[in-house]
Amino acid sequence: MILEVDDVHAYIGQHHILQGVSLAVRRDAVTVLLGRNGAGKTTTMRTIVGLLRPRRGAIRFEGQPIHGLPPYEIVRLGLGYVPEGQGIFASLSVDENLRVAMLGEEAEGRARLGQIFALFPDLERFRQARAGTLSGGQKQMLSIARAFVNPNRLLLIDEPSKGLAPIIVEHLTRVLAEMRSHVTVLLVEQNFAMASALADDFYLIDDGRTVHHGRMADLVGDHALKKRYLGV
Repeated sequence: MILEVDDVHAYIGQHHILQGVSLAVRRDAVTVLLGRNGAGKTTTMRTIVGLLRPRRGAIRFEGQPIHGLPPYEIVRLGLGYVPEGQGIFASLSVDENLRVAMLGEEAEGRARLGQIFALFPDLERFRQARAGTLSGGQKQMLSIARAFVNPNRLLLIDEPSKGLAPIIVEHLTRVLAEMRSHVTVLLVEQNFAMASALADDFYLIDDGRTVHHGRMADLVGDHALKKRYLGV
């Protein structure tokens, strides 16, 4: 397993949000976190990357404990994060957004840019445009590309389809499907069709706890489980 989360509890202020989240991400797989709004999915992602510190439990990346490490150290280990809401620099160009995100040698970064533009041709076309002038779908592509510009071994992607038109969601699904040959992905996604098209494994979170997990292909046919925890 590339990532293991073991009985993690986390608070926001005095509110006990995560009350026993456990999950394991297989290398070279896409794993999706599912649950209703407010279940604790985004809090789980923020805790994994060090933006929140767990009060209890353990988080291991490639066997190394990372709970308690600051976010910049976690990123340097090869774990990238695409937060909900894009998180780009609107006043910088597309090219500048990508270069600001680069770690390591410039030559290696240039090689990664070639891969990125092959996956995201719109970004190459608008390379010198200010990021704030891009469409919503293009901004989301840039947000994902910023995390992909480094040779990360695991990407955490939070709600990539949120607020996007269906045709853009279809395009984004194809891009993420292509990316899976390059990097392991832990995904939070409310769009069940997108999640089922991409994911190998799933974890269901409810009220801050892991309540079920398994192969995504099995969940697709389990209408009772989907209705109980997802309302679909």
